[in-house]
Amino acid sequence: MSDDSLKEQIENWMVGQMPIIQMHGGTSVVREANPETGEVVVELGGTCSGCGISNVTATNIKADLIRDFEDVRDVTVKVPSTGDQGSSTVEGGRGGELQFSNESAEHF
Repeated sequence: MSDDSLKEQIENWMVGQMPIIQMHGGTSVVREANPETGEVVVELGGTCSGCGISNVTATNIKADLIRDFEDVRDVTVKVPSTGDQGSSTVEGGRGGELQFSNESAEHF
């Protein structure tokens, strides 16, 4: 499986999750999906930043991606601490150019 096809599959999966995330004003973007290592990086933005349940959302995304995709072994979900997000969004509320500002392990 190529890197792009796994990333595309995960992006499509995330679009399916957007009614929940988007309902709260959140956005997401898949930053990395490596089929060789099984590593996936998803970044949440919009109102996910500072949201009291963003840790629950992140935990659910991690568990569901590992369960639903055979090639996925490790998932990192990042949420910006500033609430900043890029100006572009795409179908389903996925964010275009989110830039996280908190990469600490304690954030999630």
